[in-house]
Amino acid sequence: MDIHQMNLHQLRIFATVAQQHSYSRAAELLILSQPGVSLQVRALERAIGMPLFEKSGRQLRLTEAGQQLYDYSERIFTLLDETQLVLEELSGARRGTVKIAASTTAGIYIVPRALGGFHQQNPGVKLTLDVVNRFTVAERLLHDEVDLAVMGLIEDTHDLEVEQFVKNELVVIAAPGHPLAQRTQIPLDALASETMLLREAGSGTRTDVERIFAGRQAPLRVGMELRSSGAIKQDASVNLGIAVMPLHAIELELLAGRLVTLDVEGFPVHRHWYLARRAGRHLSAAANALWAYLLAYRDEVEPLELTAMQALTAIGDNSASA
Repeated sequence: MDIHQMNLHQLRIFATVAQQHSYSRAAELLILSQPGVSLQVRALERAIGMPLFEKSGRQLRLTEAGQQLYDYSERIFTLLDETQLVLEELSGARRGTVKIAASTTAGIYIVPRALGGFHQQNPGVKLTLDVVNRFTVAERLLHDEVDLAVMGLIEDTHDLEVEQFVKNELVVIAAPGHPLAQRTQIPLDALASETMLLREAGSGTRTDVERIFAGRQAPLRVGMELRSSGAIKQDASVNLGIAVMPLHAIELELLAGRLVTLDVEGFPVHRHWYLARRAGRHLSAAANALWAYLLAYRDEVEPLELTAMQALTAIGDNSASA
């Protein structure tokens, strides 16, 4: 056994196969031929003197030696990434790539606005934004697959550095022609007989809604489950039901008069989106600059956002009473 015979190229190919549990999928990701990937893994196995993979039916699994090598390979590549970041900082470079993950609503309606200003100031920094569900956001952050994250609900802050970002104001919405649109001071219990349009179980907004109703011991009737805020807005606008939505997500619909906000007891509910990064991880100068920019953005826009949100709520209320 002579591990000095292996090289980083072989190690990266091996790690990709381990992650994908497939030679063919690894080859696609690495833009290599499948025989080429297999050849490099076999060369690595010869250098180590032990098999790294075994077949269990149609499933490709790591052997004990393979698992040990994979664990060390993750540490090796993390150290290499950190080395590159440190060297970039020493050179004073403001370039490279910053990867951001955001939960669905924040990723569509909040984060792009903030990133636009940073991009104008730092055109040499490439920004990538991954919009996924909140569980995937947390997973990618903790596995160092992204540098920063924005999400609305963080249940476990262990290993994370978390800061409040912009406000997330939840309101009850309906079509202008809905019977409740003409009422004021609607008791929360009155919604029990209404068809509620909800996001899928586990989404941040859905979890918020369930907690709000449970906290007030009010019944929540699940009428329809939809996997996007856009679908909920569309269904609400044609009177298929009512919904609880972030005010940021319905700005255009309120201005166009396609939706209204309902005067429901206890609403609007004030929440925040949160900015997070993994505690103790060494980030690039560009990622640290984006973190600082987003905090400054929060402090600058929050008073403006509050005024805008109040105006939008007034528009929604006026449309309902018109």
